[in-house]
Amino acid sequence: MTRPLRCIALLAALLSAPLAQAAIPAAPDRDEGEGPWPQLILRGATVITGTGSPAYGPVDIVIEGDRITRVQIVGSANAPIDPANRPALKQGGREIDLSGHYVMPGIVDMHGHIGGDEQGVTAEYVYKLWLAHGITSVRDPGCGNGIAWCASEAKRSAANAITAPRIFPYAFFGQGHDGPITSPEQARQWVRSMKAKGALGMKCFGYRPDILAAAFDELRKQGMGSACHHAQLDVARVNVLTTARWGLGTMEHWYGLPEALFDGQTVQQYPADYNYMDEQHRFGEAGRLWAQASEKGSERYEAVIGELLELDFTLDPTFTIYQATRDLMRARTAEWHAQYTHPALWDFFTPSRHNHGSFFFDWGSEQETDWKHNYQRWMAFVNDYKNRGGRVTVGSDSGYIYKTYGFGTIEELELLREAGFHPLEVMRAATLSGAEALGAQDRIGSVEAGKLADLVVLSENPLANLKVLYGTGHIRLGENGEPTRVGGVRYTIKDGIVYDAPALLRDVRAIVAGEKAKRGIQALPQPGG
Repeated sequence: MTRPLRCIALLAALLSAPLAQAAIPAAPDRDEGEGPWPQLILRGATVITGTGSPAYGPVDIVIEGDRITRVQIVGSANAPIDPANRPALKQGGREIDLSGHYVMPGIVDMHGHIGGDEQGVTAEYVYKLWLAHGITSVRDPGCGNGIAWCASEAKRSAANAITAPRIFPYAFFGQGHDGPITSPEQARQWVRSMKAKGALGMKCFGYRPDILAAAFDELRKQGMGSACHHAQLDVARVNVLTTARWGLGTMEHWYGLPEALFDGQTVQQYPADYNYMDEQHRFGEAGRLWAQASEKGSERYEAVIGELLELDFTLDPTFTIYQATRDLMRARTAEWHAQYTHPALWDFFTPSRHNHGSFFFDWGSEQETDWKHNYQRWMAFVNDYKNRGGRVTVGSDSGYIYKTYGFGTIEELELLREAGFHPLEVMRAATLSGAEALGAQDRIGSVEAGKLADLVVLSENPLANLKVLYGTGHIRLGENGEPTRVGGVRYTIKDGIVYDAPALLRDVRAIVAGEKAKRGIQALPQPGG
């Protein structure tokens, strides 16, 4: 792999020449977590179901093996619990007193890349950061380590042989194909071959319309999912409406949506010297795109949003991954970088013409202002879509643009809140909506009897403050007048296996500290010295 082609999978898909990148080592065998037990009862918690309903408690949540079998109200709020109201613990079972704690469904991250050799981090590092933040399911939209690797990790996770969220592997369109795909039948054959190798779906960036349409038709026949980042190199002929009509499941980021909203133009207003392979050009001009789209209430806007709603289309906005475009210093100096961002990942983030997403060559107040306005229009559309009954999910795309795994996902929850979502709507987007988009709502996404025991336990109320989900917690002034850290996930439960989230974070800190010691550095260097 040559350094100027860091975003290998993306460029391969766009330039019709699939290339291979080295896969990172698979995760080590699991050495963390307790359970599952014949019976586990979580006692006295307040539950946030993930369905949009308000929190309630105290409840006892009964888990048998990997399934929730009962969610039982055992009393009134702020009143003693009568033991007679509680489900009995069976012999050989275990119980955990969660009085004063909150239980929510495991988070579903719909856009989680499992690193890659370009980022220089291990699967163990990525997985432990995800689990430590309550992320129990991840869709890898592209499997940059190769579909065989990704499918293998998905199977190992399903068997709980590794400490990892459950994985839903999607292949980049054309991934693994020898040369470009040049006919609709080749596209159909490729879809079938990916399914045989363990892919559950496809991610595209655009392609020749007749070929891509055939791929979508075959995906439907094979019962597979789909995602699309409508990249600029093909969006003039394949935008969100195009792919949604073909059956696209989720759109990633927002590319392709403003283009569908154009009225009075058919292409973005690119300057004459624009070059897509200059990433400051690419992202700088992207920050001016929503200003070119039709306004809310216009005939074009209403036609587009109405059709997407009718098609049961899902938006996976990944607001978090572009945060640095509107406030670079904030993203670059986030407090978790010091202990949790791997030095190799930091190197990848640093401004460079060779690394994808490291495009801050001369990023100033004009670019940030453009992107602040971009976010206003983008967030308004997403909130409007949700308010009209559309599905919105949570995706992070961490591992790029100063976003560290796990932390980026929680930031996405905060950004949905900024967009206008009620905290309960944020929780639904992060859990049940993701499960629905994956076709897995019968198994995951809510705290209900019959579902898999994928749960997050917190000592603080995330509905009152989403920051308590961060591994670094939240700063609160104590009664003694001194600031203290509160929050962070206490336990992440997957398939009835209880993981100590602070212990997972300690492991990550040790990985980062070890790499710093190996490099002879104490702190991550800031760009420019």
